[in-house]
Amino acid sequence: MKMINWTNSRLLLMVVLVLFLFSFTSKRNENRKLIKSVVVFEGDNALFLKKEVVNKLLIESKASASAIQKVSLDLNTLEKALNSNHSIEQSEVSVSIDGVLKAVVIQKTPIVRVLDGNNSFYMDYKGTKMPLSNNFTARVPLVSGVINKKNNEALMDLFRRIYDDDFLKKNIIAIQIMPNGSLKMFNRNFDYQIDFGTTVNVERKFQDYKAFFQKAVLDNSLYNYKKIDLRFTKQVVCTK
Repeated sequence: MKMINWTNSRLLLMVVLVLFLFSFTSKRNENRKLIKSVVVFEGDNALFLKKEVVNKLLIESKASASAIQKVSLDLNTLEKALNSNHSIEQSEVSVSIDGVLKAVVIQKTPIVRVLDGNNSFYMDYKGTKMPLSNNFTARVPLVSGVINKKNNEALMDLFRRIYDDDFLKKNIIAIQIMPNGSLKMFNRNFDYQIDFGTTVNVERKFQDYKAFFQKAVLDNSLYNYKKIDLRFTKQVVCTK
């Protein structure tokens, strides 16, 4: 019986010792100051944001990361601050045991640039506005005209189709939204205007255009046209 009690006592002492050491280590770790902050961009190498901008949000206006104690960090708050930036789609913030504050950032993907009066901005793949950047200019179609609640969904679907298609992404450089809702498009290498019509039968119209283009480029006739009309399904009407 005495042996059993002594064994239980040793186990209890070991548990208390482990808990004390864990508490002491955790407290000591919390009171440590950060060594540095690191910003990592994932995905596209085109950086619309400078690391300095992200780092400033990350350290919450402190002069440097070394002025921040680990115990004062709220990682969820930091992620919300980063995600509130209009150029950031998603971020993940963590801190290592040795005191390195790390932010992994995924930027938004611009698919068109919109001219709205004197203002200009990008629309990203999800259909949200994204500011222009002094750091990088995206090579995307330039859109002019009115985008509103009524036509936004249909237009964004069209913009995404262009972005996802290698041929269209390479060739369509501008889209003009007319007052009546019809669209005019412009090609990168040729002077003709594409009369696309409304956002009805979009996939069929693009298929017709690509089939026409592949045939016309072989006989070198693309330079002869001033307008390519896609308004009528299953046919392409060309004007010289």
